[in-house]
Amino acid sequence: MPEYKWPPMEKRRVVGKRISRLDGIAKSSGKAKYPSDLNLPGTLFGAILTSPHAHAKVKSIDLAAAKAMKGVADIRVVAPAGTEIQWAGAEIAYIAAETEPIARDAMRAIKVDYEVMPHLVREDDLAKAGPRAKAAGEQVTGDPDKAFREADVTIEGSYGIPVLTHCCLEGHGQVVGWKGDKIDYYPSTQNVSGVGGDLARSLSVPVNSVNVKMDYMGGGFGAKFPSDIWGRESAQMSKTAGGKPVKLFLDRAQELTIAGVRPSAYAKVKVSAKKDGTITGWQSDSWATGGVGGGGMAPIPYVFTSIPNKRMNHTAVSTNTGGARAWRAPNHPQASFITCAAFEDLAAKLKMDPTELFEKNLGYTARADVYRKQIAKAKEMIEWSKYWHQRGEGLKTGYTRRGLGMGIATWGGAGHASECRVNVHPDGVVEIEIGSQDIGTGTRTAIAMVVAEMLGLSHTEVKVKLGENIYPPSGASGGSTTIGGVSSSSLKAAANALEKLMEAVAGSLGTTADQLEAVDSTIRVKGNPSKQISWKAACQKLGVKSISETGKNDPKNPGGLNTQGVGGIQMADVTVDIETGVVKVNKIIAVQDCGLVVNPKTAESQVYGAMIMSVCGALMEERIMDEMTGRVMNADMEFYKLAGISDIGEMQVHMDISPEHDKRGVIGLGEPCAIGGVAAVANAVANAIGVRVPTLPVTPDKVLAALYGDKLGRQSLA
Repeated sequence: MPEYKWPPMEKRRVVGKRISRLDGIAKSSGKAKYPSDLNLPGTLFGAILTSPHAHAKVKSIDLAAAKAMKGVADIRVVAPAGTEIQWAGAEIAYIAAETEPIARDAMRAIKVDYEVMPHLVREDDLAKAGPRAKAAGEQVTGDPDKAFREADVTIEGSYGIPVLTHCCLEGHGQVVGWKGDKIDYYPSTQNVSGVGGDLARSLSVPVNSVNVKMDYMGGGFGAKFPSDIWGRESAQMSKTAGGKPVKLFLDRAQELTIAGVRPSAYAKVKVSAKKDGTITGWQSDSWATGGVGGGGMAPIPYVFTSIPNKRMNHTAVSTNTGGARAWRAPNHPQASFITCAAFEDLAAKLKMDPTELFEKNLGYTARADVYRKQIAKAKEMIEWSKYWHQRGEGLKTGYTRRGLGMGIATWGGAGHASECRVNVHPDGVVEIEIGSQDIGTGTRTAIAMVVAEMLGLSHTEVKVKLGENIYPPSGASGGSTTIGGVSSSSLKAAANALEKLMEAVAGSLGTTADQLEAVDSTIRVKGNPSKQISWKAACQKLGVKSISETGKNDPKNPGGLNTQGVGGIQMADVTVDIETGVVKVNKIIAVQDCGLVVNPKTAESQVYGAMIMSVCGALMEERIMDEMTGRVMNADMEFYKLAGISDIGEMQVHMDISPEHDKRGVIGLGEPCAIGGVAAVANAVANAIGVRVPTLPVTPDKVLAALYGDKLGRQSLA
């Protein structure tokens, strides 16, 4: 049995190196084809009729005019008479036609009579929620009332983040078609091995009847796991049309309305402390929504678990809006912002450097030591000692004010269940087969690197085959579990295959398999490089038979190849124009650990993307609901604002790579780096202008309101 372990840092030739992603040229040149690029012969095009009302009952549906239109292949009603609609944008009917314009014309020809009912679409004012607000019950630790009575200093504040919507550049959807009793399914998905079974169950057909294929996908962030109603209905329309493929992807308005949101989070917070910054008490009344199902909250205070006296109340608010879906660290950015904002406000009242207050209240666990080192590194990178100042006491340049802020993050990231097969052929070709998906994070490249490391080859000498459910099953890309799962299973599969190859060539080298090693595209005797055989010559010893070996990652017993639990610090440097309220991001710093880093280059790329996402969330993004109509007012890419290249500022990433972290094995990175940046930017604004902008995004109007209230005349700005 081969030994399954990561080679030490000094002996690695591939893993841990800065390697460009294998699919980079294909993507940048347009050669890479996404599911939405697929146009099969005879394809029908889908459209969706949605409800214009946030809360209504369907009284009747008239399909006659739509069915009579030439080119319409099928119409399927999913909300028949009597159905109660819970949000504007909810699906009423699906249409398939010979062209997309015909499908849309048919959609508009359907007549629906509604009984409009009262709705609630905003939750920022909890007093308006009435019976739609469901309290989870009070949680108390210690004696918070005593802590507040005896405190040297107390602060109270209100903080909030609105609902944000998924903005995947490739909308949710698929191309799907029947071939006899089989289904060819080309979805945009984060779950290649599992989504086919999900579709099969919704259609009541055998799980193995659905063939899934997806080479590339255009954004998911946690929202693309199930086959969804649009997958099921498209498959049904294909069957009705004699197996013709049906192509249906949500349009931009639908994508921003019904394809999933990140829940909001609001809280009224009270914090008490000693003069030296030791926090003694925490009290929070929080509420959130993610749609009809309400909204949860990650534990607050976030990360800082050693506060002895706490009282927490949380309320889930049910609204008539599109539902929540997982989004890159569900609930963590919200909890991090609320906690870090309250702590920064406390530090300002104490006239204390917030990084010192953060460090003082981390406790004395091993993870606290990691955070302290990360804070020190981030301060060095952003020149904290040079640019940080007490609120309102920084250098003033005309109407501009500069400030620094910090945010903190934690996450799990253990590897999911995964199975991989490595095939070594007599001609020396190595193929890796795994039912995983590369959602843009560099998974293909990481798998190739791991296998190449074990086989003593270059990462370009192995071929990765993924994106199809005919390959060994691997888990969905969610929870930052992919890299731990696929790296462990592929390492084991490669080790098993190498053992078989060494058994085949050991005799020709006059030794036993356990005395051989794979180095630089050769198989050689350990300690005697003169006795070696090239990789291709070794494979020729196989005759006409290939080696095919599998490896599995068991989440309950990863064997030290992957673990969980990471931390990260982000800091932001901003300039605020107090005349216009415009915030400019000068620089963002991220210091992040994630165990053993397979590829620092793609790891850093993950962090860059998360930092851009944080700028969007801190300064621009919010779903705006019209209370009168119950509709999303900015369900498009013109008014749902995202950061452009000039909005981001300079970004610097430091991957916290060390022998200490290497020993922990591979840990997922996708989510932890998307948590602390929102708090860092918001706190930097508070440091710059001297007052807190309580709710995000920090838009110019909110900056001016925080500074001047109703006194917005020019004479008040000096």
